[in-house]
Amino acid sequence: MATIIDGKALAKKLNAQTSERVKQLQNQHGITPGLVVIIVGTDPASQRYVRNKHRTAVRLGIYSIVRELPDTITQDELLKVVQEYNQDPKITGILVQDPLPKQINEKQITRSILPEKDVDGFHPINVGKLYLNDSTKYPVACTPKGVMTMFDEYHIDLKGKNAVMIGRSAIVGKPMAALMLNAGASVSILHLLTKDITEYTKNADVIVSATGSLHTVTKNDVKPGAVIIDVGQNINEEGHLVGDTDYDDLFDKVSYITPVPGGVGPMTIATLMQQTVDLAEWSLERGE
Repeated sequence: MATIIDGKALAKKLNAQTSERVKQLQNQHGITPGLVVIIVGTDPASQRYVRNKHRTAVRLGIYSIVRELPDTITQDELLKVVQEYNQDPKITGILVQDPLPKQINEKQITRSILPEKDVDGFHPINVGKLYLNDSTKYPVACTPKGVMTMFDEYHIDLKGKNAVMIGRSAIVGKPMAALMLNAGASVSILHLLTKDITEYTKNADVIVSATGSLHTVTKNDVKPGAVIIDVGQNINEEGHLVGDTDYDDLFDKVSYITPVPGGVGPMTIATLMQQTVDLAEWSLERGE
């Protein structure tokens, strides 16, 4: 029977730690970490997610701005907004919410954010540091970093383990694979062109799935005692939110498993808050 990795409880614990760090920065240095989330257009899912981020930030004592922009905005106009917050000393972290309208070059927008304010960890400089396993301090994509916090909390040691990452997105798959590799695991990245994922998953000690596809992993795909991290979010036939993996089917075979909802999801926003404070502390250390 599996141990459930409780992301909701861990996020609550992490948020409490973040709140204390905010108070220390305010009391000892007169600094309040600041987060701006720039949202373009009126996508309902994005708006809901941004509201959750804002409410959490305010609750933890973080200075929070939501900058709402019309979906008719031009590339140059959006770049000017990013530059405004690059130069704003009250802002520690800048996040531009996906999705963006088709007239916007997302990669150029990402590159325009100062690496030291790149709270999402997507700037090429920060991605490069991650892949180089650089010894300096830099932000990392929030969902994978949250998963690493889960591993630490539940004492899941990746050294020498066989790990499989299903999905190769820049948001989850690639940074998650790099983090596991940096932690000492042997990592395989699977994707749509992988002919037989079972060939890899059957030998995996740790499986992370981020495909957005129901039943990507079932009990027939894993060995006994594997660790299952489910990053997927899907709606099943009954209209319920579920993950990529067949949770009920896997439960009695694996050693650890994350539920959906209540697993990785809560850790993403908690890690965003944690990293906002990280950036403020690192800026202080640099004397900025």
